[in-house]
Amino acid sequence: MQKIAVFGGTFNPIHNGHIHLAKQFAQRIGAQKVLLIPTYQPPHKRAPDLAPGQDRLEMCRLACEESNFEVSDMELRRGGSSYTADTLRELKKTNPDSELYLITGEDMFLTLKHWYEAQTIFRLAVLCAAPRSSDGLQPLLDYAKILEKEGARTFIRDIEYLPISSTMVRNAVRDGQNIADLVPPKVADYIAENKLYLEQKNE
Repeated sequence: MQKIAVFGGTFNPIHNGHIHLAKQFAQRIGAQKVLLIPTYQPPHKRAPDLAPGQDRLEMCRLACEESNFEVSDMELRRGGSSYTADTLRELKKTNPDSELYLITGEDMFLTLKHWYEAQTIFRLAVLCAAPRSSDGLQPLLDYAKILEKEGARTFIRDIEYLPISSTMVRNAVRDGQNIADLVPPKVADYIAENKLYLEQKNE
């Protein structure tokens, strides 16, 4: 059975931390494919400085140097709030013989029980998460037990965290700083060429 690692997010922009996490999980899972899916509109957080969907999609494509990495525009095409349950349903329909592994960040994983159609998510995908801090592993393991009682399957691994965030990248761009260490080279070039994230911060 083919294993597909599914990694969704605003990717505003995609950065080296995202790529590192996806690669590490893909190796540990034994995934044949990693699918990056930029959200149209994130249902869980406000995103006032969200770059246009086509720009975020293109940056994801430029970041995919691994042969098993692919990018999907399914959530951008669908529009509206990007609910994970809907995305997993669509993926399962087009990949009926594959096992789906959903990669989430620490913060998102710790709220999964309250997501839209959580039971659908639990049924369709193995839930993956890694800590973002030295003391973050135990809370993930504890919450995984709660989710497993609800019928979820979990895959928690202590993967080295790269201290990079999309907010950090956007702020660096606005401040005229070099982002070469934060994002893949082609993504840095794309941001510069398209003058993304240059608007002034709201005070």
